Amino acid sequence: MEKQKQAYAYATVAVLFWSTVASAFKVSLRYLDFLQLLFFASIASIVILFLILLIQNKLALFKEYSGKDYLHSAMLGFLNPFLYYVILFKAYSLLPAQEAQPLNYTWSIMLVLLSIPLLKQRIGLKSILAIFISYFGVFIISTRGDILGFTFTNLNGVLLALGSAVIWALFWIFNIKDKRDEVAKLFLNFSFGFVFILIAMLISSKMRIPSLAGLVGASYVGLFEMGITFVLWLKALKLSRTTAQVSNLIYLSPFLSLVLIHLVVGEKILPSTIIGLIFIVAGIIIQQRYGRIKSTLGDSSSSSVHLNPQKTNQL
Repeated sequence: MEKQKQAYAYATVAVLFWSTVASAFKVSLRYLDFLQLLFFASIASIVILFLILLIQNKLALFKEYSGKDYLHSAMLGFLNPFLYYVILFKAYSLLPAQEAQPLNYTWSIMLVLLSIPLLKQRIGLKSILAIFISYFGVFIISTRGDILGFTFTNLNGVLLALGSAVIWALFWIFNIKDKRDEVAKLFLNFSFGFVFILIAMLISSKMRIPSLAGLVGASYVGLFEMGITFVLWLKALKLSRTTAQVSNLIYLSPFLSLVLIHLVVGEKILPSTIIGLIFIVAGIIIQQRYGRIKSTLGDSSSSSVHLNPQKTNQL
């Protein structure tokens, strides 16, 4: 098969998997609380990432890393998976999946805002317009279309979902200059992050073996939100002639996710969710294609995802 066709195939599978994770979060939270979900999902992720490194014969890389490298991984592990997923899963426990998912998707706009103080970037009028468009979409979703009433359905959940986007943007910024192997970095991040997750579990006294349904849900999240899908996306980027040729597929993910949220979770998708998501995605596209910051952050910023959602491709 031609390399570009292989790239599209890998990218399509990755997008399909990422489209399922919002539903998986919500279903899993029926059986586990947000900390338990993160704990067991992280175990699954660490195991699968170790196996991938073993198969790729990359375990020897860890001997080459310095103490500074490991300290950097510990810091990143605190941001992701620990802090990022604690906040994100808590948001999903408070909000319908159709609201939490698109609000978290605003992380690339958060990246633009944070790049001003942290990367000393200057943004143009088109970037400012893109930010306003995306956050108008956030406002529509958060108020369920009652924009004149200015009443939020769950303000804490909204703030947490947006907070997760801030954490992910910070993680991206601190990770961008780290040129180590991506899978090895991710494994170390999750290994160090697991220490923080374990401490949080012990403090909260919620350490218990969940039901089979809970374990299956957490394992699915660990495998397809945090592990295998990331590797598939990296493979797609490697095979593709340009990043843009496959990265545009990621814009399908939030809309496919809404379909699955309706079919799997059983949520009735509100018109305000669809309209708000269109505004959010439109703002992201404007920023990535016309915003001044794109040229300074490099071509990788034009891609979108969960190291997930719809996020991993950007590392």
